[in-house]
Amino acid sequence: MKKIAITVAAIAAFGLAACNDRAAETNNATDVNATETEAGNDLDVAANDANAVGATDNALDSVGNAVEGAAEGAANAASDAANTVSNAVD
Repeated sequence: MKKIAITVAAIAAFGLAACNDRAAETNNATDVNATETEAGNDLDVAANDANAVGATDNALDSVGNAVEGAAEGAANAASDAANTVSNAVD
């Protein structure tokens, strides 16, 4: 009888240990899924930031082009005025 009782107790202990490990595995799987979701969200935010930087860069390029165009226009107007004066003097 003692051997049967010890065997039953050992089987019960293994069964209990198996249940606890399964709970730990479930918690680990949940943690992995949460970490994966957070990593995906971080990547989305980084991509949005990169797009914002790209849009800002494009806007700055447009402003730079406009300023350059205005400067060239002013230089051309000054040159035209100088040519007109020079032609009038000749």
